[in-house]
Amino acid sequence: MEGMTDGTGVLTVLTVGQVAERFGVTVRTLHHYDAIGLLSPSARSHAGYRLYTEQDVTRLQHVVVYRRLDFSLEEIAQLLDDGTQPALLEHLRRQRSAVVSRLEELAELVTAIDRALEREMTGIDLTREEQRELFGDGFTDEYAAEAEERWGGTEAWRQSQQRTSRYTKADWEEVKAETDAVNAAFVAAMEAGLPPTSEEAMDAAERARLQIHERFYDLSAEFHRNLGDMYVSDPRFTATYDDLRPGLAQYVRDAIHANADRQTAGG
Repeated sequence: MEGMTDGTGVLTVLTVGQVAERFGVTVRTLHHYDAIGLLSPSARSHAGYRLYTEQDVTRLQHVVVYRRLDFSLEEIAQLLDDGTQPALLEHLRRQRSAVVSRLEELAELVTAIDRALEREMTGIDLTREEQRELFGDGFTDEYAAEAEERWGGTEAWRQSQQRTSRYTKADWEEVKAETDAVNAAFVAAMEAGLPPTSEEAMDAAERARLQIHERFYDLSAEFHRNLGDMYVSDPRFTATYDDLRPGLAQYVRDAIHANADRQTAGG
């Protein structure tokens, strides 16, 4: 059954099936909301079908938002049932504050994941002395703890842990040699005066991407951009590259973006 419209053709009421499809909830859920008095369709068709009005739909929008923010149905009912103007304004402010808080939390999580992606070598099974021998004094246990705590449940982490669990010290020495070779290629291109968009610089960026992709976890050219951005946004990573040559972090970032553009165009 189609929703009814007003004289201008604008949809004013919806059936339970249409509401379920529009908001990505089940018909059973809507029936439950009706049964507990949280949201009841307030109109009926000529055939007796219960229909949701625009006001009903607006109420459901608030319910959906609060459910995504982990409010209980009882809490949502209390928030929505005081329908005075000041209460509604406070309700919307509270919604906005909760959403912004969640966005900030997720943004911090994304940053932590990006850092953990780049610091994947913290998952190696070597002694502390061997870690420092291979990766220098900058390698710390704190990075390993941070990576596992904030990122340990992701697919990339599982991939990397599965792959690196079989690595021997010789394997890690190969990884270190590969990394040094890639960095040397970046430095050579930069010192030769070649732009980050040059074939040499982009080829070095692709070698860097493939090393992570083959050694640790699946890494697309597009996601490689995020790692490149991190080289200039996080002072720790910037120092890692700029210690090799001043300005190298920005050069590597730009080469990664250029390579991603090349890969996208080629795909």
